[in-house]
Amino acid sequence: MTKTDVPKGRSFQPLMRLAPYALRYRSMVAMALFSLLLASGATLSLPTFVRGLVDQGLSQGDIGFVDQYAGWLLLVVALLALGSALRYYFVIVLGERVVNDLRSDVFAKLTLLSPHFYDQARSGEVISRLTADATQIKSAVGASASMALRNFLLFVGAGAMMVVTSPAMSAMVLVALPFIVLPMVALGRWVRGRQRFAQDRLADSSAFATEAIGAMRILQAFGQEKRARDFFSSRIEEAFGAAQKSTQARAVLTAFAIFVIFSSILAVLWVAAQDVAAGTLSAGALSQFVLYSMLAAAGLGGMSEVWGEISQASGAAERLFELLDETVRIESPKGGHVLSKEHKMDVVFDSVGFCYPGHPDKPILHGLNFTIKAGETVAIVGPSGAGKSTLFQLLMRFYDLSEGSIHLAGRAIDSLDLASLRGAMAIVPQEPVVFALSVAHNIAMGRQEADQSAIEQAAKAAHAHDFIQHLGNGYDTMVGERGIMLSGGQRQRLAIARAILKDAPLLLLDEATSALDAESEGLVQEALNDLMVGRTTLVIAHRLATVKKADRILVLDQGRLVEEGSHDSLIAKGGLYARLARLQFGFEET
Repeated sequence: MTKTDVPKGRSFQPLMRLAPYALRYRSMVAMALFSLLLASGATLSLPTFVRGLVDQGLSQGDIGFVDQYAGWLLLVVALLALGSALRYYFVIVLGERVVNDLRSDVFAKLTLLSPHFYDQARSGEVISRLTADATQIKSAVGASASMALRNFLLFVGAGAMMVVTSPAMSAMVLVALPFIVLPMVALGRWVRGRQRFAQDRLADSSAFATEAIGAMRILQAFGQEKRARDFFSSRIEEAFGAAQKSTQARAVLTAFAIFVIFSSILAVLWVAAQDVAAGTLSAGALSQFVLYSMLAAAGLGGMSEVWGEISQASGAAERLFELLDETVRIESPKGGHVLSKEHKMDVVFDSVGFCYPGHPDKPILHGLNFTIKAGETVAIVGPSGAGKSTLFQLLMRFYDLSEGSIHLAGRAIDSLDLASLRGAMAIVPQEPVVFALSVAHNIAMGRQEADQSAIEQAAKAAHAHDFIQHLGNGYDTMVGERGIMLSGGQRQRLAIARAILKDAPLLLLDEATSALDAESEGLVQEALNDLMVGRTTLVIAHRLATVKKADRILVLDQGRLVEEGSHDSLIAKGGLYARLARLQFGFEET
């Protein structure tokens, strides 16, 4: 679908998928229905009391009867008030509960989706579904659905009582129904399509706003503020245009329905007035019929108003359920083997070939074969785009292989329990991820059950303790979104402390010291050297000090293993590694 395509209207089927969520709370649903029936029943009984009051009380001048009926009417009004209050409470709480569970399920599903999904999805658009769309559903499941059901009961109940009161007059009113219902059905589908289009455009604007706010310094540095404003404005203007057109349709539909309904009622009243004047119809019966016709008209008019809101909610539910229906590409196998720290973490790449799912015609890796023994430290070097970081992603099974296999501790990684596989590894990425939490919480992501003492020991080992102590609240300091309150080197030391705290048998270091100055690099490298003792370690490195200390070096070029050996042996060969040593490491061949 292109940006200018308007989807065709969909059915209300997405809203039906909310039923299992509501049925989790059967007692609340039962109370909501009971209170709805109580309020509707009280409302529908009022015209009957009015008829008796007019025919037997006012017409005959029986004040005692009037007093008695007034008391009954007061009781009915009290029941109406109680039922309305209970209906509002249970329906709104049920809506909040359903949407809360739906949001939770969608977010849980998002945590299971592989990086392939996030390679294509825009985070701002996904967040828009979790927030704006979920709020739209909450309105429908709560107030709108309740009002629609209430109005439906009033329409059906009042219509039935109109027939009981006067079949002839009811027939005149019912003649107008096809002129009301058919336009509602015809326009409803179109309105849903426009609303879905509006929601998609709002999601586009949210996605762009999320990206722009996160990169505002870059936008301002390159003078792109106006372009960003224009783009955002164009997206929300498209959303406004779609919403305006759907609202216009709803407004026309509402006006048409009200005109036809009340015109038919006026026609009936004119005929009924002739009958009352002729003595063939009592004033009380006329009053009763008029009140029921007003209730039926209000019910039908109310349904036409909430129809659009429910259509909006249907589009929102569809967008959320699209996320729930996303295929989980990487799953833990049933009965998958569980690793423990006692396993020897040998790593074997056997004829590994790989293409990213979105680009099956562009191989990244070609027939890689190598073995890393338990406890060995292996450096991986090569030009940019050689496939170094892809090795880590495959080892952690973020993607499945196109060809070949990877074995860890003697087992194919796709036969291992996924949580166990990733639990056996600690990674320090080139661009460390820091969350808008406290320093302590960020480090503790390495091991959630760690106490404050263990967190501080890990920070000390990563040479992060000193700068943490100088922050405003020490380990309780909030570091801001993406760790904006910290320098690049400080964020990287937190990531290293997180890896130290995890204490995993397999270390993956992707340029772990790239953001550190020379002094800090030396300190952290010393900590990493201590950490690597007895562990299998893979290091992606561009710095000579890191590479020279490795037991072996693997040299990749365009997804192929082209050289392998120690630093000295590879320098002596004078191949790609030697050229990289001169250009990248600043090493002079002798």
